[in-house]
Amino acid sequence: MNIGLYFGTFNPIHVGHLIIANHMVENSELDEVWMVVTPHNPFKKKATLLDNYQRYEMVYQAAEEYPKIKPTDIEFQLPQPSYTINTLVHIQEKYPKYQFSLIMGEDNLQNLHKWKNHEEIVNNHNIYVYPRVHEQKKEVSFTNGRVYKIEAPIVEISSTHIRKSIKLGKNVKPLLPTKVWEYVERMNFYKK
Repeated sequence: MNIGLYFGTFNPIHVGHLIIANHMVENSELDEVWMVVTPHNPFKKKATLLDNYQRYEMVYQAAEEYPKIKPTDIEFQLPQPSYTINTLVHIQEKYPKYQFSLIMGEDNLQNLHKWKNHEEIVNNHNIYVYPRVHEQKKEVSFTNGRVYKIEAPIVEISSTHIRKSIKLGKNVKPLLPTKVWEYVERMNFYKK
């Protein structure tokens, strides 16, 4: 089984995340996409994050209608901050018969050389890249040929924008899966 790992804080998960995950699983060699809810991204401030399990709950609710998209809290039990290489080693030991690939945006691919043990990641895992509309940067290439650019819809929705909009009292309902929007409203998330 070929599993695509789509890492994110998902604070909150929005329709753009689902569009990308669904497109990847339907238009690549992937059998499933696992949404890896990250407790702490080393490149982000922890103070802005909701509780791990609240974010996991949003991903769970968002993925319920998509049988090939699964939430996972596998990083919650690992040392913090979360490094992708550590998660990959752990998940491969836990599921030795599965092949794990990474899903990332072009912007993350540009910074992959800054990741801990990035050579090991590139040498042992396929990377499926979706396009972003950011300013054009130099083409990144790796000698092993395991990086696959997937033609996918360009979705420019950001969780940061959604959080700011909620705080300002704006209607973000079209940007969130219905169950996620209802949960965010019920829990009064991002309003302060």
